[in-house]
Formats: sequence, structure tokens, C-alpha cells
Amino acid sequence: MSMPFYVPPEQFMKDRADYARKGIARGRTLVALQYQNGIAIISENPSTTLHKISEIYDRIAFAGVGKYNEFDQLRVAGVRAADLKGYQFSRQDVDARSLTNQYAQILSQMFNEAPKPMEVELLVAEIGSDKASDRLFHVLFDGTVLDEHNFCVLGGDSDSVATRLKATFEGEMTMQNVLKISIAALAGAERKLTHDQLEVAVLERNGRRRCFRRVEDSEIQTLLG
Repeated sequence: MSMPFYVPPEQFMKDRADYARKGIARGRTLVALQYQNGIAIISENPSTTLHKISEIYDRIAFAGVGKYNEFDQLRVAGVRAADLKGYQFSRQDVDARSLTNQYAQILSQMFNEAPKPMEVELLVAEIGSDKASDRLFHVLFDGTVLDEHNFCVLGGDSDSVATRLKATFEGEMTMQNVLKISIAALAGAERKLTHDQLEVAVLERNGRRRCFRRVEDSEIQTLLG
């Protein structure tokens, strides 16, 4: 009887992490930034029907990069979990932190136990009553949670995009300025992105219950001048 092939646990986990990172890197980068009146989420996405950015609940947005069918399953699960909690308790009890913890548990379990890890990174953003109470939670493919401030970069060429954003980001920026520096960071020096190649959504401090809004192509074009 032949002996089973042995792989050290450290090598096994490294291979799974490399597999997930390669899948995520094939996707386009997404950025989220705080601005004067809320949180803007911007991604390169030429599709008009397959959205990477969505509303989860009244004050909470979701965004994913990587394998679309995988992060869309997680989006649907988050909507259902938020609706159930809001119905059982109250709408104010639904918060980004608890949703993020659920996503982290799912991704951690998949990374450690499933035949293959999920090739996704997630953003869970929540707008608060002021800028200090805004939340940007970045969930990695292995369930690791990063509590980001000012801006967050997911997927693709995230290191280079983050470096470019860090050099241009300032506090209390307008939506117009945030959009311009985001496009410059996503495109880099060698490319140009147009309004029809972008997906943009915002969480606005608007005094209403629902804060999520998609920014249409015509408005993007106007903001870009």
C-alpha cells in the first residue's frame, strides 16, 4: 500500500493563499474614500448590469472584487442577515461590524476547510452621523478584517493604487475632488479612464433613512468636467 503524499501545513496554507491572491489580482481594483458628505466607492467596471457595489441596508454598502459569482453570493447572504436582524430587533441594530464578523467567519471557514478558498475581497462600509463614526471594513479572502480609515483599496494592483491615493488624498475633500484623484489612482500614468468605464456609488449624510445612491454616468461626466 502506497503512503499518502504529505504536504506540510505551512506549505498547504501558503498555496491556498497564493491561489486566492492570483484570482483576486485578475480583477479590477476598487477604492472607497471618505469625503465631506459621506463615503464614495469607485471601481473600474465597464459592465452596466453586473454591479460590484451594492446596498446592504439603510446606512451600509457592500463592495466586492475577485470572482463575481462568489462575492455576489456573499452580498445576498448579507442582505438576508441584515433584513432578519432588522425585523427581529430594530433597524438601528443592524451595523457594519456585525455583518463584517459574519463575512469573516464564512471566509475563514472556506479558506481552512473548503476544497478551494474563495477568490474575493470584500468592503463593508457604514456611514455614521459624522465623519469620525464612519466605518470602512476590509475583509480579506482568509477572513482577516482590516479597519481602514480615510480610504480603502481592494483587489487588482492595490499596492500601487494605494500609494498613488496616499500621495493625493486630503481631509474634507469634495465629491468632485475625490472622484478625480480616484480615477487618477486607478488608471495610473499610462491609462485614462472615462465615465462609462466606472461604477460609482455613495453613502450620503442626507438626513434620510436610506443613504446609498448610485451615481449615474451623466453625473460622473458633469463632475469630471
